[in-house]
Amino acid sequence: MNRRDFLIGCSSAVAVSALSSFDTFTFSEQDNKDILIFIFLRGGCDALNMVAPVSDKYYIDARSQNLRITENGENKGWLLKNTLNQLDFALHKSAKPLFELYQNQNLAIMHACGLPNGTRSHFDAQELIEKGIAKKQNINDGWLTRYLNQKQLDSVIPALASSNIPLSLLGSSQAISMSKPQDFNLKGDPRLKGLLKNLYNGDGLLDKAVQNTLKKIKIIQQKQPKEYIPSVNYPNNWYAQSFSDSLKTIAQTIKMDLGLHIATVDFGGWDTHENQAWVFDTLTKALSESLMAFYNDLSAYHNKLSIVVMSEFGRRVKSNYSNGTDHGFGGVMFALGKNIKGGKMYGKWNGLATEQLDNGVDLAVTTDYRTILGEILTQRLGISDLKKIFPDFSLSNPLGFIK
Repeated sequence: MNRRDFLIGCSSAVAVSALSSFDTFTFSEQDNKDILIFIFLRGGCDALNMVAPVSDKYYIDARSQNLRITENGENKGWLLKNTLNQLDFALHKSAKPLFELYQNQNLAIMHACGLPNGTRSHFDAQELIEKGIAKKQNINDGWLTRYLNQKQLDSVIPALASSNIPLSLLGSSQAISMSKPQDFNLKGDPRLKGLLKNLYNGDGLLDKAVQNTLKKIKIIQQKQPKEYIPSVNYPNNWYAQSFSDSLKTIAQTIKMDLGLHIATVDFGGWDTHENQAWVFDTLTKALSESLMAFYNDLSAYHNKLSIVVMSEFGRRVKSNYSNGTDHGFGGVMFALGKNIKGGKMYGKWNGLATEQLDNGVDLAVTTDYRTILGEILTQRLGISDLKKIFPDFSLSNPLGFIK
């Protein structure tokens, strides 16, 4: 191996090792711990085009027909039971799989939720949510990182990001980023692993990072991961491919018994200022079909799964002049799993009359997003002191959606 190849190889190894660094490391088979899947719809998903009060006159007056769910016609939605205030709420026409999960009482819907102190900035809203706070403060780690620090799991992969490490896992020594298990390896000269092992054999942070990464690679590759063959068909069309691939990676990792406990998935494209109807329809179809496939693929793990879907904020009630919607406040969240009291909507609905809106233009946030996350953390994931995860939040008004 010449000097140039060696340096390139070391750079690659350091990049890989930076993804994860355990102080201790042991392999453990998948135990009875719950698995939390956190899906972030980046861009600001229009909650009122995903789940809407279809017969509300203020809703009808605020939007053109192609930007709202209707009771009849081409954009007729899926009418829900057990709604807020017993109003006529419906899911978007392209969300049929979500409707089926709702009917089967596996899916719960939380409306008018989000940041209690709203912001229209994507960057600020995502940062606040992923750090688990409501206002900017000197916090340098993510809420999932703080959770993992409380648990100190000893599995091969306690936490997995299917793409880049998100802010919610900022500062974590237990999270890795992996596109596919079969690709989690060092590329290049086969002697590189031995050289790295000899070079980084001390007790420093970088030494431990390299040592633990090499151990992870060895254990994962001993499983001989191959191209994943799921038990169901995932959507493979262009608009769903990337999201489906991320979910398949998570499903494969779970089935490999690598001790996965937390997984995050980003699904972007929801910033629909212009020509929203077609984009939203496409994204909603991809979300619904992929999520249904993922849930069915993991049928043997339903008792362990808690899946949360959310966005950084919703959109304004009134549509704009570009056939789209602008940044708003109140959003919608989904919770999916066998241990969820599904088939029901949760939250408080103030209404869409001007005097009921935030600043007269936005769906008001009536449920702090941490209420949903907090109930899962305390009732499914074994957290007794929620302040250690969400420092400025108290779970005073739980929604009661956990069995």
